[in-house]
Amino acid sequence: MQYRNIGASGISASAVGLGTWTIGGGTWWGETDDNESVRTIHAAMDAGINLIDTAPMYGWGRSEEVIGKAIKGRRDKAVVSTKCGLWWNDSRGAFFFELEGIKVTKCLRPETIKIEVEDSLKRLGTDYIDVYHTHWQAAEPDKTPIADTMECLMKLREEGKIKSIAVSNCDTNQMDEYLKIGRIDANQPHYSMLFRDIEADILPYCIKNNMSILTYSPLEHGLLTGKITMDTKLDENEFRSGTPWYKPENRRRVIDMLGGWKELAEKYGCSIPQLVIAWTANRPGITHVLCGARRPEQAEENARAGGMKLSDADTARMNADIDAIGRPL
Repeated sequence: MQYRNIGASGISASAVGLGTWTIGGGTWWGETDDNESVRTIHAAMDAGINLIDTAPMYGWGRSEEVIGKAIKGRRDKAVVSTKCGLWWNDSRGAFFFELEGIKVTKCLRPETIKIEVEDSLKRLGTDYIDVYHTHWQAAEPDKTPIADTMECLMKLREEGKIKSIAVSNCDTNQMDEYLKIGRIDANQPHYSMLFRDIEADILPYCIKNNMSILTYSPLEHGLLTGKITMDTKLDENEFRSGTPWYKPENRRRVIDMLGGWKELAEKYGCSIPQLVIAWTANRPGITHVLCGARRPEQAEENARAGGMKLSDADTARMNADIDAIGRPL
């Protein structure tokens, strides 16, 4: 496993991290077994993964609670990343979406952040959070000034409740506003070989400003594992069913591309998912790759990709194939 610093925080985290959105279960991901989730987290840590990413939104706190159970007695071995900014306790904030009858807003008021961090600490069973992200940025008609949000986060860092400040789903103009007040150590955007929009602006911005990139959805919700076929059926209520790359005409292109990489997987003695994760982890500026897992063997497989190095020639070949596939139709 490779370990890389989180910005200028002094925190060293595994290049491959464990993303825990699925562990929260619920409408988006269906039923999950908490005991199996704990075993999955333990397997990830035993395999060298110390970066564990979550959010209150993942199962209305369930993901954080499961992580709290898993890291009990092993807290010093974990780099815990969680978030604030999606609020459902009352009507404060700008409406974002409704799920399971609960209205969620984007809210980064200092008073709600202070409540969120205490709730997360309690669920996680810890007295500090290593990496604390603003999950989504504030929006009209309840757009808290970024300076107010940042000053609150810096105060939490001074108090020792969080160790580093990070953002997620944040554009360069918003990051400019954060940096006027203090330091950001990381950004967490969506990035995969099928979704490379951040290469135009966010990625070079983060490189220039010494921010780590903790990319989420590197396997595009399972599509880049090579295990999805044209016959794979998804429940219409499942999150993935509405994403463009899962449409039949787009899915076929991805399946064909992955099929062409079987010889590369054989060359490196790895699986297709490991090949994809390794490609992602070695992209310029991508420091950490957050990979979801439901079972221990999935976490172990993901972890092995954290130590892989691809040759320049093989990387160039994959780049050409990815460029050729383009965007979803």
